[in-house]
Amino acid sequence: MSEQQKQVAKVAAFIAGGAVIGAGLGLLFAPQTGVETRRTISRYAKKAQAQTNRWGRAVKSGVEEVLNRKPGNAKSCEEERPQLVAMMN
Repeated sequence: MSEQQKQVAKVAAFIAGGAVIGAGLGLLFAPQTGVETRRTISRYAKKAQAQTNRWGRAVKSGVEEVLNRKPGNAKSCEEERPQLVAMMN
């Protein structure tokens, strides 16, 4: 790793650490009670999970659609199809 890459990694680590500390302080000094905050976080996590599942299904169907296309001269996709389908499941 070059010296410049190390500096970039340090800056990124400081930014990520600051974000985590800021989020923690924000929760600590939030105007809501702990129960309300936990409920809000739980709702947000459920929405994020649902969105991730939708995106995952969209990507999976897109990959399957591409794999089901029959190109005229390429057989490598057909050879790799079982492995790719197994990875998606």
